[in-house]
Amino acid sequence: MTTQPTVTVHTFSQRLSPTPRGARLARHLALNQLHAWGIPHGSDASDAVAVIVAELAANAVTHGRVPGRDFELRLSLVTGSIRIEVTDTRTGPRPPGPGAVRQPETLDDFGRGLVLVEAMADRWEVLDREPLGKTVRAEVDVRAGHPFSK
Repeated sequence: MTTQPTVTVHTFSQRLSPTPRGARLARHLALNQLHAWGIPHGSDASDAVAVIVAELAANAVTHGRVPGRDFELRLSLVTGSIRIEVTDTRTGPRPPGPGAVRQPETLDDFGRGLVLVEAMADRWEVLDREPLGKTVRAEVDVRAGHPFSK
């Protein structure tokens, strides 16, 4: 049996200021774009994407901020899933990838963002960005019956 390559059906990309306001805007833009693509607010996929975008955008603002440089949100509706990519321009310590995320201690103030991404995403990874920075990419599968499901 041969598998068919993934086909990108729709894309959305927006550069945002590396501020808390930019992170909030990323989440709102993502949810509105999904709704425009026929993935309604409150659906399992929309809720998962909302959490993932919120956490990755907050990480880009908190840990990936470089003064004068924006972060980027990119959404792709591909056959069978929604792909979320958040890119920042900070080099330096790379966040842990899938399977390497440390569970935070009960009283820790930080450290739950990637734990949530790992729990909500069907797949995710951390990629180096050339020339500078990194991209965290996550995918959420779309339920059967949606026009873009497998």
